[in-house]
Amino acid sequence: MKQFHLFFGGPQKTCAPSDTGTADPGAGVKIHPAIDNGVHAGAADFAGGVLTCHCTTNPVRVRVSAQTAHNHACGCTKCWKPEGAIFSQVAVVDRNAVEVIENADKLEIIDESAAIQRHACKDCGVHMYGRIENGDHPFYGLDFIHTELSEDTGWSAPEFAAFVSSVIEGGVDPSRMDGIRSRIRALGLQPYDALSPPLMDAIATHIAKSTGALPA
Repeated sequence: MKQFHLFFGGPQKTCAPSDTGTADPGAGVKIHPAIDNGVHAGAADFAGGVLTCHCTTNPVRVRVSAQTAHNHACGCTKCWKPEGAIFSQVAVVDRNAVEVIENADKLEIIDESAAIQRHACKDCGVHMYGRIENGDHPFYGLDFIHTELSEDTGWSAPEFAAFVSSVIEGGVDPSRMDGIRSRIRALGLQPYDALSPPLMDAIATHIAKSTGALPA
């Protein structure tokens, strides 16, 4: 977890468990409403869409003019989650493809000291995008977004579940973890207690190049 706090930072949040276990450890387990009924493939020719916060009047709207990558369920206590969900769903996209097109004045940064500066609606609390301003960060240049905030279809599909054990830090009973991991696998996702191996390799490679262990 040291690498998570190093690269993603910010205050911890808590969330309440949303379901109970049964004889089948994965039965009845809810992960996130966007994937609980199955993972849907993205569209190869998808070119982005518009994210909208949950305000019923004057919502914040953000245009994303590119397909996302590394979409995943995340169990950390910092990402925004819809009511009742124990995981968030988050993907990355080129920061140059992200543009606030309506009601930018309603956005505030949750924690300016965090590596990912999460821009959230001051009224409904929804995180519209997370941006890294540190040019030395391994993921600098990528923004973090929640594609469920878009009515457009074709976004890249979730590929894995990250920081799974961190849901315990958010208030989930440890006895539920076998069921949670079972359900994640049943959805066709691999549960990790960090990021996926390719992303962890990318972080380690960035560090190795910055320290001189590998040629830049």
